[in-house]
Amino acid sequence: MKKILLASAAIALGASGAYANDVKIGVLLGFTGPLESMAPNMDAGAELAIKEVSDSGKFMDGSTVTPVKGDSTCIDASAATAAAETLVTSDKVSGIVGAQCSGATTAVLQNVAMPNGVVMISPSATSPALSTMPDDGLFFRTAPSDARQGDVMADEVIEKGIKSVAVTYTNNDYGKGLADAFDKAYEAKGGKVTISAAHEDGKGDYSAEVASLASAGGDALVIVGYIDQGGSGILRGALDTGAFSTFVFPDGMVGKTLEDNFGKEINGSIGQYPDSQGQGMDSFLAAAKTAGFDGSSAYSASAYDAAALILLAMQDAKSTDPSVYKTKVMEVANGPGEKIYAGELAKGLELLKEGKPIDYEGATAVRLIGNGEAAGSFREITIKDGKIETVKYR
Repeated sequence: MKKILLASAAIALGASGAYANDVKIGVLLGFTGPLESMAPNMDAGAELAIKEVSDSGKFMDGSTVTPVKGDSTCIDASAATAAAETLVTSDKVSGIVGAQCSGATTAVLQNVAMPNGVVMISPSATSPALSTMPDDGLFFRTAPSDARQGDVMADEVIEKGIKSVAVTYTNNDYGKGLADAFDKAYEAKGGKVTISAAHEDGKGDYSAEVASLASAGGDALVIVGYIDQGGSGILRGALDTGAFSTFVFPDGMVGKTLEDNFGKEINGSIGQYPDSQGQGMDSFLAAAKTAGFDGSSAYSASAYDAAALILLAMQDAKSTDPSVYKTKVMEVANGPGEKIYAGELAKGLELLKEGKPIDYEGATAVRLIGNGEAAGSFREITIKDGKIETVKYR
């Protein structure tokens, strides 16, 4: 507790009075763990926004911004808490982009962010439980809740003509929350869930889990898991035994590993993840290509928006103190004011400095609702010739 109080004092001291010369922003993602293949492009997205703001010379009377990375591991709450404490107490960040996964985000919010009064904006923590969790006005997210993803996924499966499915989910807040949302929505739309069973990550053999799923049957297997962990093991087991030939992949399964390790074996399978299209996304994708990373990777664009929102809120509040700028996040995200798209952060900073309101659209058509979460849209994908292809947006 003493360490927490000292950290709060340090943040308040650094944020009061004259603007800091260099503002530090934490980027807390699962650089190791079940989604480690997604983290680099998410980090690149966040750092693209940070660099854009810092290089503009228009942030907080010419202050610079430096990203500081922390590894949440996604699944180890203690490791995520320790990484966040380091960001706050040692690195003295003024805000955190992250965490990446819902369980880690919950742990950091409750154990670090709230006691220290630090703003967090997660680009990818989607558990419905976060919608109603007390947060002292400090937590926001630029990806929609899995309550909505479950409904979107159910629509896709019904429209595909799949009348029954088996469901397996990783045994944590993310997995159970999304599986429950999907099961309820799918059955309400006329589908049948033959089984909905948890699996544990980190196992070397998933034959027992696959056997149970196969015994229950279904026209397809829904894998609510992690592509770099148990979800991949379940998929490989189902393919090798011939238990299922068609699969449904939510966001945690949609990554390059899916193409690299399975390719044409999963042709015809479908899935979705939060994403957008339009002017802001086009600008972001072009900037990402120039910067040398894949901006179409899941949650890369929402990481850009998370970092941008923190910095624009600071500019609007004329303060890097989270207790001050937290009240500005919703304002800059929702307007009313001039629309600001990805690549236009300098313009947004200038308008805010002049006291003019903005409506931040960013890369993902940002609109925050309810308890600071994104309304969101989704990219529907299919696997064709071993590659992830976009079908449409919902």
